[in-house]
Amino acid sequence: MRKTRIEHDTMGEVEVPSERYYGAQTARSLALFDIGSETIPWEVIEACAVIKKAAAEVNRELGLLDNDVAELIREAAESILRGELDAEFPLHVWQTGSGTHTNMNVNEVIANRANEKAGTGRGANSPVHSNDHVNMSQSSNDAFPAAMHIAAVAAIRRLLPSLTLLRDSLDARRGAFEGIVKIGRTHLMDAVPLTLGQEFSGYVAQINYGLGRVERCLPSLFRLALGGTAIGTGLNAPPEFGDRIAARIAEITGEPFVSAENKFEAIAAHDAIVETSAALTTLAASLMKIGNDIRLLASGPRCGIGELTLPANQPGSSIMPGKVNPAHCEMLTMIAAQVMGNNTTIIIAGASGILELNVYKPVLIHNLLQSARLLTDGCRSFAVNCVEGIEPNLEAIKEHVDKSLMLVTALSPRLGYETAARIAKKAFDEHRTLKEATLALGVLSEREFDQIVVPSKMTGPWDATKLSSIIVSGKTEKKTKGKKNHE
Repeated sequence: MRKTRIEHDTMGEVEVPSERYYGAQTARSLALFDIGSETIPWEVIEACAVIKKAAAEVNRELGLLDNDVAELIREAAESILRGELDAEFPLHVWQTGSGTHTNMNVNEVIANRANEKAGTGRGANSPVHSNDHVNMSQSSNDAFPAAMHIAAVAAIRRLLPSLTLLRDSLDARRGAFEGIVKIGRTHLMDAVPLTLGQEFSGYVAQINYGLGRVERCLPSLFRLALGGTAIGTGLNAPPEFGDRIAARIAEITGEPFVSAENKFEAIAAHDAIVETSAALTTLAASLMKIGNDIRLLASGPRCGIGELTLPANQPGSSIMPGKVNPAHCEMLTMIAAQVMGNNTTIIIAGASGILELNVYKPVLIHNLLQSARLLTDGCRSFAVNCVEGIEPNLEAIKEHVDKSLMLVTALSPRLGYETAARIAKKAFDEHRTLKEATLALGVLSEREFDQIVVPSKMTGPWDATKLSSIIVSGKTEKKTKGKKNHE
């Protein structure tokens, strides 16, 4: 039979498993909110431990906390940060919207760990009390949003190297593919040529811009609500507490955290979380396009576009031997879809703060951290297991360029749009090449056609001199032909 101890809170006595460091309020939450499988992310628990450590040190400096009690709290918080108490934080995301249950969960674990070290044992509430000492100068309403910001900054720091890796991997492919002329596509239809390197340069730019967007969210996340206590007035905290604890947290984490200028905003709204999610969602939109483009270009390999060859990492079918699927593209686009869904929840939750408190805090940070974690892992895996192994199928690329009717675009400056369209239509209807259709219509000689329609020269703007010479040459030829015909 499981051994228990009796702890109490303001609502009465509660049975708590003897081996656990958490106390009555955590046990109540476990019983009343056994909902789903999603638990508060570990990054939030770590952030709470940082806050409790910093608060103990600041309260001691301000003469509010006995030195021995402060030291016991500090040591217990550090044991959490060392990963020694991981099993003590089982609460679900679906709890009170202020995150109070989790804040008290951390308070109780620290108090019981401290009291055990002091020799009074778990559940003693002396010499360290979970509310009076561990939670001194704080409330859940300012401590939990501060933990949200600390956790979010850590998640962004982990994401940025993965984005950099993906950008650099795409850029390496861009450089390798720079001289490969291929046919472009708009509306999923043939268009004018570009190089494969130019195509990949668009992907590089998307990720690079995404990096910038994510980094620009950090200053908003550096603002901490601590010192605002319950609603932003600062009641029950010394006036200097907010600045001091932000500075101490900055020392502990190495991040430039500051006290939020307006604590009412920091507690009642979570626009910084919404802003960060928006940046992650924009990144997800970029990844969705890149993943879909790459798997489309690799489709086939023989009966699709087939211009790219992706690494064959694993069998793709349980029934079709030899089939290989674009699995990492699919992984990336699924992650993008999840991030977009998370953002929808974050928008609704962020917009639903009522008066002096937003009560969607746990789901806000749960969704944001999941998005950041998925993007971190997904971008790294996509870069290493897919992008770095992409190769061009030169034979397919050349075949598509040779067959494309949109090379006729190069003839427009010389012959005019309508004549060029007539050539393309004749070539399509009669299954001829562009050159054959042009010669059949008698509008250019073979030599003139070959001088103008050069795919490699169509991958950038024509300089004014060249364009002018083509137009002038065309006008001169038309005048000459007209004169001969008249004669």
